[in-house]
Amino acid sequence: MLIKRLLAGGLAALLALSAGAQVLTPVQVAPRAWMVQGESALGSSANRNFISNAAFVVTDEGVLVVDALGSPALAEELLTAIRRITDKPLRYVVVTHYHADHIYGLQVLKAAGAQVIAQTEGQAYLHSETANLRLKASRQDLFPWIDEQTQLVAADRWIAQPTTLKLGGLDFLLQPAGPAHTPEDLVVYVPQLKLLLAGDLVFRGRVPFVGQADSGRWIAGLDQLLGFGAEVIVPGHGPLSTTARADLQLTRDYLAYLRKTMGEAARDMEPFEEAYKRADWSRFEKLPLFGAANRINAYNTYLLMEREGR
Repeated sequence: MLIKRLLAGGLAALLALSAGAQVLTPVQVAPRAWMVQGESALGSSANRNFISNAAFVVTDEGVLVVDALGSPALAEELLTAIRRITDKPLRYVVVTHYHADHIYGLQVLKAAGAQVIAQTEGQAYLHSETANLRLKASRQDLFPWIDEQTQLVAADRWIAQPTTLKLGGLDFLLQPAGPAHTPEDLVVYVPQLKLLLAGDLVFRGRVPFVGQADSGRWIAGLDQLLGFGAEVIVPGHGPLSTTARADLQLTRDYLAYLRKTMGEAARDMEPFEEAYKRADWSRFEKLPLFGAANRINAYNTYLLMEREGR
């Protein structure tokens, strides 16, 4: 089985090179902890949907992985990278949330022996028509990396309360943090390493994707994370953060500015387009994906603030 997985990972890497895609390369971020970083881009067949981060921690009793990346091929490549570092068994994969770019590799990690853990609110999305339609569209838009063999994978263990896993002398605090970016947000904190695996509550070096998120509760979640005292953060997107407080604060400030500007406009019944043009985006406009994400973030926040004001 191990040889089969190594061969599959090697084939995935070869196909990626032939397509000119970014090759998955683990970077050590703390003692016994590594991350892989996706591109600051929208998912496409050209980049294999490699647009999010994943991380893994190696202990004496096995490996814990956080998030499964955006395609089975990427997960195979991640497994190959882990096996180059350790022969310890894969014990857990923690899902920070059920967005496609973080979960389409789950079937590979589960088949490799990992127990899948997620926040219980993820069940609603997993069994929704939205999730099925997204997978159907991905099989077309992200082919050949997403195809008919790619499946949605439920957690083996759903948690609703803060839960600590003890593995190989380390504590892994699984902290529900939603509804924020999604209803099922889940972060992992390793106190011995002062390492926070934050999922999409933190977008470092790029504009967050807000979507239909509850930005008010997202801000509250970030305030909770600031209380951990982390020194190193692996965000859901973007490079490693060794300036944890500043990077948490940037995401928080962006969300707060959206709520302030769009909230004032909604309260005053100012049309969205006028409010958007009037807002000062200078602090954020040079961040990657500002052009792709900011207008829709602002519009969704405008609608949210209208609802909150009723």
